Order: sequence, then C-alpha cells, then structure tokens
Amino acid sequence: MTEPAQPSYTSGISDEPLLGDTIGANLERTTATHGAREALVDVPSGRRWTYDQLLADTDALAKGLMASGIAAGDRVGIWSPNCPEWTLLQYATARVGAILVNVNPAYRSHELTYVAKQSGMRMLVSATTHKTSDYRSMVEEVRPDLPSLTDVVYIGESSWDDLVAAGSRVTDEELAERGRGLGPDDPINIQYTSGTTGFPKGATLSHHNILNNGYFVGEMIGYTEQDRICIPVPFYHCFGMVMGNLAATSHGACMVIPAPSFDPVATLEAVAREQCTSLYGVPTMFIAELDLPDFADHDLSSLRTGIMAGSTCPVEVMKRVVAEMNMSEVAISYGMTETSPVSTMTRMDDDLTRRTETVGRSMPHIETKIVDPVTGVPLPRGEAGELCTRGYSVMLGYWEQPDKTAEAVDAARWMHTGDVATMDEHGYVTIVGRIKDLVIRGGENIYPREVEEFLYTHPAIADVQVVGVPDDTYGEELMAWVVLSPGTESLTAEEVREFATGKLAHYKIPRYVHVTDQFPMTVTGKVRKVEMRERANEILGRG
Repeated sequence: MTEPAQPSYTSGISDEPLLGDTIGANLERTTATHGAREALVDVPSGRRWTYDQLLADTDALAKGLMASGIAAGDRVGIWSPNCPEWTLLQYATARVGAILVNVNPAYRSHELTYVAKQSGMRMLVSATTHKTSDYRSMVEEVRPDLPSLTDVVYIGESSWDDLVAAGSRVTDEELAERGRGLGPDDPINIQYTSGTTGFPKGATLSHHNILNNGYFVGEMIGYTEQDRICIPVPFYHCFGMVMGNLAATSHGACMVIPAPSFDPVATLEAVAREQCTSLYGVPTMFIAELDLPDFADHDLSSLRTGIMAGSTCPVEVMKRVVAEMNMSEVAISYGMTETSPVSTMTRMDDDLTRRTETVGRSMPHIETKIVDPVTGVPLPRGEAGELCTRGYSVMLGYWEQPDKTAEAVDAARWMHTGDVATMDEHGYVTIVGRIKDLVIRGGENIYPREVEEFLYTHPAIADVQVVGVPDDTYGEELMAWVVLSPGTESLTAEEVREFATGKLAHYKIPRYVHVTDQFPMTVTGKVRKVEMRERANEILGRG
C-alpha cells in the first residue's frame, strides 16, 4: 500500500508561551527591569529616552488623552511620518484602551476623509507638513465633513503641548484604574490595507495580536536588551510599529529612528553613529543602500541581524546584505497586515539557501497550510496553492465590514492570503506569486516571481518587476520593468532575450522591457503592479 503524500501543513512549535499582557502592562514590565537603559533615539532631533523616561512621557500623554475625554474603544488617528511622538502615541493609546488608527502618510484629503469616517475617528494627531504634503491644509479642508472628529492635535505645536499638559488633571490612580479595565483581546489598532484595488479595509488588531507578534519576531532573531534596532520602515505599517517598536520594547532593546521617511544615507549613518545591531528594510531599501557611491565608507561592523520583508526578497540582494552589510543573521519574514503581520520567518541557524530562497517556516504558535484555491483542500508538499494561516495573529476582522472579513477569514479562522506558495518536506515555504499576479500566456501559467529572480542575475539589472500585458495572439505577454545598475545606460528587450535564451522557457522571456528610475510603490514598500499594468498600455502606445 502506497503511503499517502504528506500534506502541506505545519504548526510552529515553541517552548515559549504566548504573552497574556496588554501592551501597556508589557511596557511597565520591561521598564521595571530595564528602566535605565536607552529605549528610543531620534537621530534627526538628537532626542533620547531611557525606558523610565519613555514610560513617564507615555503616561503623561495617556493622561492627556483621558483629560480630553478619550474613552476605551474611541478611535485616535495618527497621520505623520516616523517621529518620537508617533511612538509615544502608539503606547499612550494602548495605555488608555483607545484604538490607534494608522493613516498612511501618503494619503491625500479624500483618503483621509474615507478612513476618518469609516473608523469613526474622534481625535487626529497629525504632522503639519512632510515633503510635498501639507497635512494642516488637508485637515482643515475635510474637517467640516467629519462631525465625529472633535479634536485635532498637531505635533510640535501648542496643541500637542496642551494635550500633554491637560494630563495634569488626571491622577496616576485614575490611569491605573483605566489600565485594569483593559484586556489583551481588546481591539487596539486599525491599519488600513494598501488599497491597491478598491477602498482600503481597516484590519483591526488586538493587544494580543501585535504584542505577541512583535515579541516572537524578536525571539526569532535573538533580541536582548543589548540590541539597537534601526527602523527606516514606516511606523504607519506593522513592519515599523510591531516588528520594530513592539519587538524592541518587549525585549528591552532600543528603537532608533534614522529619518522621518526612508533615506539611504541617513539610514547607514544612523547605524554607524548609534552602533545599531539590527536593520530593517524592504528589498528596494537595501538595494538603495548597497548602491550608494560611498557605501563602503559606512562602518556597519555593529550589525549582526535585521529583517528583509514587505515584498518578495531577491536572492542576489539577500546575498549582498549578508556579505557586504555584516548582517550574518538577517532574516526573511513573510506576512500581511491582517496577520499582525508575520506568519513565517527564517531562523538564525538556517543556511544561506533557505534564507535566500524561502520565507522560512511557521512562526511559533502559528499554523500554515497550502490549499487548492478552488476546493480549499490541503495540497501535497511541493505543489503550489494558496497560502493560509491561523493562530493568535489573525486579525479580529475588518472594521465594521463583516462581509469583507468573511471573504478573507473562513469559518475555521484560517486567513486566506491570496498568495501562491509551496511547502517543502521540512516545512519551508516559498512564495511563488500572487493569485492576482498570475500571467496566462497562450495557456501557460507564469508566476512573475520566477522570472524576476532570474533577471536579477543580469549584471545590468539592479531591480526588476514583471507584469502581464494584454496581447491579441497569446492573451498576455510579459513586460519587465527594470531599474538599471549604476553605470549602465540602457538595456533592450533584445539583450534580455539573448541573456535568457536557453536558460528560461521561451514563453517566460519578457517580450517588452521598460527602463525606469523607480516602481510605483505603496508607502509600505509594496510594488503597485496594478498601476504598472495600467501604465503599460500607455508606455506601449496603446492609449
């Protein structure tokens, strides 16, 4: 009798139990142990906080929220690039049980209106300006349409000082009493998904969701109170506020803000000046750092680890990060906002192949399976299907959208990711592509990820994304969007075809090559392939 094939299912085993704290209680616990240690450094302003100071400033702000009438469950928005006030508000809202609503710094007025209305936002804490965004004018433009928005506070102005000062009317005991009424399963954060199609949905996350995910991400890369984490990724997204901030504070480590938004020079300078041991980034960030003309002049000897995530991680880039940035223990992680975010992650003792060609194994206390996207039945190991995940990390739901929640999370609490993946015999997961990104050329199924990985090996290509474009003969053809390596002036489709012939199946060789300086991106570092497909017709002269 033939032994049945092993199904594509794993669960993350751990001797370390889940944390049962609220975020506020966990910060208190860390401060009691590591109060004198440095907790937060803002490199642009030179401001620094120990854990004792961080908790004191967090509680002063928390009392200010209470004095302003913010009740547990009220929604408080934050619309700002990375800054210490963002972090203080993250922990202050958690201390009082308010739900922090992350507003994408790239949003404009109509998008602000949507998320403020959809969340029922009571207070908005905002930057005044950043780059080309005049936040104040946009707030004033839409405020008449937002009757529930009773308070607007601007960072760095008198309204912020007034909010903190108002806390003097609230006692320590009143704050403690508020904390005693909070539970780990309470909603604490709404993060709006990138909204690459349709209106964004508000993934609603609990203390339990994000505190545990931050904690176990830190465990996977060996964080202790000795670590200093450089965080150039946005706090607006889970990568910054969970994998960065909560991973740090749950281990007594230090959060380092290199700049309000990503700047490759500022990032490497912060690593060197602050002796950071860990660096985060999406692949395009690491590419930008490695391609700096004076990259070799930056002292990165303090680094040992970090995380590359947010979009598919090119093998060649990962190898350079390990070899040239001193990040021998760097990890790849995979996840989504709806899962707090990390579901799978590589381990420090994984070999380079697994850390460059997979997204690791199930995180502790997380289940992972690969299913037939039509039947939902788990597939045998090695077969490609939809990646699903289940566990403490799955969101409470989309804010006030039970229909959308039911489309994403099934009756057994499995989150359906929409990603196509395979699982090997050891439980390592490889992302093949998005179900929606699948290109069907002349009846052949092509996942762009495979073609992209191959094209990264071309010496003239620094970064590449592949999309399908309409074709009268084959239904779809491949188009490669290419960022050239420094010193390369041009690259043609004929040159790419010559490079790929004999190495890729003919139908996987891109018919079109478009050279660009950058890809259309969401603020969280995800490439907007929907927009690339839309723009392709214009580029190809099809109107």
